[in-house]
Amino acid sequence: MLKKINTKNSEHYNWGSMCEGWHLLRSDSLSIIKEQMPPGTSEKLHYHEKAQQLFYILSGEATFEIDNETITINQNESIHIPAKSIHRIINNFNEDLIFILISEPNTQSDRVNIES
Repeated sequence: MLKKINTKNSEHYNWGSMCEGWHLLRSDSLSIIKEQMPPGTSEKLHYHEKAQQLFYILSGEATFEIDNETITINQNESIHIPAKSIHRIINNFNEDLIFILISEPNTQSDRVNIES
């Protein structure tokens, strides 16, 4: 049976400081998540042993730190992060950041946090 997927019927979770996400698809080989970050929030530096990721910005602007480089990604742009790249996403701007995060394979038990 076909089923529409949206944030109302997806598994919701909170992370960081007031950030949230919705699992639109979750399997061993693929994860697709919609996430929202309020202004002034950020993720901790980390990497994934196996998973590659693609961040697609739906609204707002995202600052990424990836392997000691910084880049800003705007609405309707994306960035690919290969496995083992040390990275984090930051919302330095005055509006909510909303994006789709695609991970292959799933990042379950694959995240390694970098001590700061």
